[in-house]
Amino acid sequence: MSDFDNAKRGFLGTAEPCTFKTAAGRTAWDTQEYAFLQSDCPETVNPKLWRQGQLTYQHGLFEVTKGVYQVRGFDLSNMTLVEGTKGVIVIDPLVSNECAAAALSLYRKHRGGRPVTGLIYSHSHIDHFGGATGVLSAGTENTIPIVAPEGFMEEATSENIYVGPAMRRRARYMYGSSLPKSAEGQVGCGLGLATSQGTTSLIPPNVLVSTTGEEMTIDGVRIVFQMVPGTEAPSEFNFYFPDTQALYIAECATHNMHNIITLRGALVRDAKAWSRYLDESIALFGDKSAVLFAGHHWPTWGHEEINRMISEQRDMYSFMHDQTVRLMNDGLTGVEIAEILKLPPTLDNAWHLQGYYGSLNHNVKAIYQRYMTWFDGNPVNLWKHTPVEEGIRYISCMGGIDQTVSLAEGFSSKGDLRFAATLLGHVIAADPKHVEGRKLLASVFTKLGYGCLNATWRNFYLTGAQDLQTPHTENPLSAMGTPSLGPLLTVEQWFSGLSVQIDGPRAANESFIIDAEVTDQKETWRLILSNGALSYRLLSDKVGSLEKVGLHLRVTKAELRRLIQGEIDAGSRTVGGNPKLFKRLLQFFPWGATAGESHL
Repeated sequence: MSDFDNAKRGFLGTAEPCTFKTAAGRTAWDTQEYAFLQSDCPETVNPKLWRQGQLTYQHGLFEVTKGVYQVRGFDLSNMTLVEGTKGVIVIDPLVSNECAAAALSLYRKHRGGRPVTGLIYSHSHIDHFGGATGVLSAGTENTIPIVAPEGFMEEATSENIYVGPAMRRRARYMYGSSLPKSAEGQVGCGLGLATSQGTTSLIPPNVLVSTTGEEMTIDGVRIVFQMVPGTEAPSEFNFYFPDTQALYIAECATHNMHNIITLRGALVRDAKAWSRYLDESIALFGDKSAVLFAGHHWPTWGHEEINRMISEQRDMYSFMHDQTVRLMNDGLTGVEIAEILKLPPTLDNAWHLQGYYGSLNHNVKAIYQRYMTWFDGNPVNLWKHTPVEEGIRYISCMGGIDQTVSLAEGFSSKGDLRFAATLLGHVIAADPKHVEGRKLLASVFTKLGYGCLNATWRNFYLTGAQDLQTPHTENPLSAMGTPSLGPLLTVEQWFSGLSVQIDGPRAANESFIIDAEVTDQKETWRLILSNGALSYRLLSDKVGSLEKVGLHLRVTKAELRRLIQGEIDAGSRTVGGNPKLFKRLLQFFPWGATAGESHL
């Protein structure tokens, strides 16, 4: 069967309209914004990407196999529902509560009001757990099994602690969230249409799986797990339903090439391990599976088709890894390898391996980075100027800024958009307000975007063009944000986030210690500010330290959170020392710069 047949197979119905709002009235999701995808492909979109957009536009409730259903097209990801003896097990409850609640409502409309008797998170990315409280009402989370792979909470809460603000700003470009939904704007993300903009949540798991082959029965449903850490997520598992011969492969094999590194930023993933786990999936479940389905896209039916898909996905990740390493050892750099490496014809022609979300070009560079770091080994690139200083010098060599723009226009007219963008990048770095340079670079970015097979590249180019067509402001990728202080994070994770937000140069001459006794956590933490660095450690009962403590606080975790945010004063929480020290600490963070101007 074709992808379009599979994407529609088992359709039972959808929400009309497929639009969901938050309690405040903000639109969390609107599938109908993408209705334009039902038309013929225009010149402004790569035809293959248009095809992928049409496939991911299919939305509603679908029967996967007897007792197994998916709601697709209600968010970036899919929500799966497996019927048990007394109720239904929910797998991967989308990004937002509103979308997850709508998905469960649609299921119940067609299959009856079954209670949720289990919840499974396949891995530690928010599009697979963020809508948890949309399917579980308050107070019920301790009455059912909530299952996740080992390390789930640490990974789910920690990925953005250090660089959350930077990742969120890049995510705007990667997902094209500020672009209009149209043939001239955002046409999807390859992995799905978009990320929803509703309310997110996280209910911690109460059952962790740590071993491949581990079996579990939830509400009469037998499940066998396969651990696949370090593939698409640091904490991830696949699982198999023996009674229905259904294999849920999480996000290890979807209908596109995935990312070895995401453009929003992340640790480089292990392509070799990814390939080996897919081979293990074939060995464990390949001959037993009648249907393969995942947290994105549509299922694949039939033993032969399932094994072909998984084996080709396996070979793709293995090929890109091994050939990058081979050419790297031959002396080529990541950029050079990315320009010449092509997939073998069988893989290159497979629809499910197209670079709609990940791309061979940036995945090769990621593999190079994993082993060889940012440096390409050429001393020329060891100590380069900043883009601004480099831009000023390039423009000087080319006879001035207007001459550089003219040269760029010539390269653009000849079809060399990549070099035109490079020249204009120097122009904008040297003079961000140059009108003609901004206008021409926006045009170049637009043309590059329209030609992209990869949805995230398209979104990056078109968002860049969008920014250039508005009056110049500070680089949207440069501003700092406030730290993540989510209540489900540990105190240690809060301090970890704080440590990278402190203005070290301003605090360089400060030196003091604050102890925070967190009563409801039965922990005492020591914060040490010295030489512009904020260190922290958990104190044992026997400290035995010569360090002089300037302030001792006794707080609950919730009070500590409010103290860090500057919402309450340290005075009534002080056991000993000077309460002004905490206010003094806060002034070295972006949100507390005016919290305390006077020193002790």
